[in-house]
Amino acid sequence: MIYTIETDQTLPRLLEDVGLFCANAGNLETSTPPELRFSIETPLPIEMRPGALIEYRLTLYGVRFRWLTEISVWEPGRRFVDRQILGPFALWHHEHRFSEEGDATRIQDTVHYALPLDPVSRLVHPLVRKQLDRIFDYRTARVAALLGDPD
Repeated sequence: MIYTIETDQTLPRLLEDVGLFCANAGNLETSTPPELRFSIETPLPIEMRPGALIEYRLTLYGVRFRWLTEISVWEPGRRFVDRQILGPFALWHHEHRFSEEGDATRIQDTVHYALPLDPVSRLVHPLVRKQLDRIFDYRTARVAALLGDPD
Protein backbone atom coordinates (compact mmCIF):
# COMPACT_ATOMS: atom_id res chain seq x y z
CA MET A 1 0.00 0.00 0.00
CA ILE A 2 1.23 3.50 -0.84
CA TYR A 3 0.74 6.26 1.74
CA THR A 4 1.06 10.03 1.37
CA ILE A 5 2.30 12.84 3.60
CA GLU A 6 1.69 16.46 2.62
CA THR A 7 3.03 19.56 4.32
CA ASP A 8 2.49 23.22 3.49
CA GLN A 9 4.38 26.12 5.05
CA THR A 10 4.77 29.79 4.20
CA LEU A 11 7.79 31.75 5.41
CA PRO A 12 8.35 35.54 5.35
CA ARG A 13 11.47 35.11 3.22
CA LEU A 14 12.31 35.58 -0.43
CA LEU A 15 12.21 32.53 -2.67
CA GLU A 16 15.95 32.84 -3.30
CA ASP A 17 16.75 32.63 0.44
CA VAL A 18 14.53 29.62 0.99
CA GLY A 19 15.82 27.95 -2.15
CA LEU A 20 19.45 28.33 -1.07
CA PHE A 21 18.66 26.90 2.37
CA CYS A 22 16.78 23.90 0.98
CA ALA A 23 19.40 23.26 -1.72
CA ASN A 24 22.03 22.76 0.98
CA ALA A 25 21.78 19.09 1.94
CA GLY A 26 23.74 19.87 5.11
CA ASN A 27 20.66 21.65 6.48
CA LEU A 28 18.87 18.30 6.77
CA GLU A 29 20.85 17.52 9.91
CA THR A 30 19.71 20.74 11.60
CA SER A 31 16.06 20.11 10.73
CA THR A 32 15.85 16.45 11.81
CA PRO A 33 14.97 15.42 15.39
CA PRO A 34 18.19 14.73 17.34
CA GLU A 35 17.09 11.30 18.59
CA LEU A 36 17.24 10.00 15.00
CA ARG A 37 21.02 10.50 15.08
CA PHE A 38 20.75 11.61 11.44
CA SER A 39 24.02 12.18 9.65
CA ILE A 40 25.00 12.78 6.06
CA GLU A 41 27.74 10.39 4.99
CA THR A 42 28.30 11.90 1.53
CA PRO A 43 31.05 14.53 1.69
CA LEU A 44 29.72 18.09 1.79
CA PRO A 45 29.03 20.27 -0.08
CA ILE A 46 26.88 18.15 -2.36
CA GLU A 47 26.25 19.45 -5.86
CA MET A 48 22.50 19.26 -6.24
CA ARG A 49 21.61 18.03 -9.71
CA PRO A 50 19.65 15.20 -11.33
CA GLY A 51 21.43 11.96 -10.53
CA ALA A 52 23.15 13.26 -7.36
CA LEU A 53 23.36 10.53 -4.72
CA ILE A 54 23.19 11.36 -1.02
CA GLU A 55 23.92 8.77 1.66
CA TYR A 56 22.61 9.18 5.21
CA ARG A 57 22.64 7.21 8.43
CA LEU A 58 19.80 7.40 10.90
CA THR A 59 18.30 5.48 13.78
CA LEU A 60 14.64 4.44 13.80
CA TYR A 61 13.23 2.52 16.76
CA GLY A 62 16.75 1.82 17.97
CA VAL A 63 17.90 0.31 14.66
CA ARG A 64 20.66 2.06 12.66
CA PHE A 65 19.88 2.37 8.93
CA ARG A 66 21.78 3.35 5.85
CA TRP A 67 19.65 5.45 3.52
CA LEU A 68 20.68 6.30 -0.03
CA THR A 69 18.64 8.79 -2.05
CA GLU A 70 18.92 10.13 -5.55
CA ILE A 71 17.93 13.60 -6.69
CA SER A 72 15.77 12.62 -9.65
CA VAL A 73 14.44 16.11 -10.45
CA TRP A 74 16.30 19.37 -9.87
CA GLU A 75 14.66 22.68 -10.84
CA PRO A 76 16.44 25.29 -8.68
CA GLY A 77 14.08 27.62 -6.86
CA ARG A 78 11.03 25.71 -8.12
CA ARG A 79 11.16 22.07 -7.06
CA PHE A 80 13.22 18.99 -6.55
CA VAL A 81 12.53 15.33 -5.96
CA ASP A 82 14.52 12.86 -3.93
CA ARG A 83 13.80 9.17 -4.09
CA GLN A 84 15.10 6.32 -2.02
CA ILE A 85 17.52 3.94 -3.72
CA LEU A 86 18.31 1.97 -0.55
CA GLY A 87 16.78 2.33 2.88
CA PRO A 88 14.06 1.41 5.34
CA PHE A 89 11.09 1.94 3.00
CA ALA A 90 9.84 -0.12 0.08
CA LEU A 91 9.15 3.25 -1.62
CA TRP A 92 10.12 6.83 -0.77
CA HIS A 93 9.42 9.60 -3.30
CA HIS A 94 9.63 13.13 -1.85
CA GLU A 95 8.76 16.17 -3.94
CA HIS A 96 9.67 19.63 -2.58
CA ARG A 97 7.94 22.59 -4.27
CA PHE A 98 8.60 26.31 -3.78
CA SER A 99 6.55 29.29 -4.90
CA GLU A 100 6.54 33.04 -4.33
CA GLU A 101 3.65 34.40 -2.31
CA GLY A 102 4.27 38.16 -2.39
CA ASP A 103 7.25 38.79 -0.09
CA ALA A 104 6.98 35.27 1.29
CA THR A 105 7.79 31.77 0.06
CA ARG A 106 5.52 28.76 0.20
CA ILE A 107 7.09 25.34 0.70
CA GLN A 108 4.96 22.32 -0.16
CA ASP A 109 6.14 18.76 0.32
CA THR A 110 4.51 15.59 -0.90
CA VAL A 111 5.91 12.22 0.11
CA HIS A 112 4.66 8.93 -1.29
CA TYR A 113 5.95 6.00 0.69
CA ALA A 114 5.36 2.31 1.22
CA LEU A 115 6.54 -0.03 3.93
CA PRO A 116 8.30 -3.32 3.25
CA LEU A 117 6.52 -6.62 3.80
CA ASP A 118 3.07 -5.42 2.76
CA PRO A 119 0.39 -6.45 3.79
CA VAL A 120 1.91 -7.45 7.15
CA SER A 121 3.42 -3.97 7.54
CA ARG A 122 -0.08 -2.45 7.60
CA LEU A 123 -0.24 -3.54 11.23
CA VAL A 124 2.70 -1.29 12.19
CA HIS A 125 1.90 1.55 9.81
CA PRO A 126 0.09 3.64 12.49
CA LEU A 127 3.31 3.67 14.57
CA VAL A 128 5.46 4.51 11.56
CA ARG A 129 3.05 7.25 10.46
CA LYS A 130 3.04 8.77 13.92
CA GLN A 131 6.85 8.93 13.83
CA LEU A 132 6.90 10.38 10.29
CA ASP A 133 4.33 13.03 11.23
CA ARG A 134 6.46 13.95 14.23
CA ILE A 135 9.59 14.20 12.05
CA PHE A 136 7.84 16.47 9.54
CA ASP A 137 6.30 18.59 12.31
CA TYR A 138 9.77 19.02 13.82
CA ARG A 139 11.21 19.92 10.44
CA THR A 140 8.48 22.50 9.78
CA ALA A 141 9.10 24.12 13.17
CA ARG A 142 12.91 24.13 12.74
CA VAL A 143 12.75 25.62 9.25
CA ALA A 144 10.36 28.30 10.54
CA ALA A 145 12.76 29.04 13.43
CA LEU A 146 15.80 29.18 11.14
CA LEU A 147 14.19 31.10 8.28
CA GLY A 148 11.25 32.80 9.96
CA ASP A 149 11.81 36.48 10.51
CA PRO A 150 14.56 37.88 8.24
CA ASP A 151 15.17 40.88 10.58
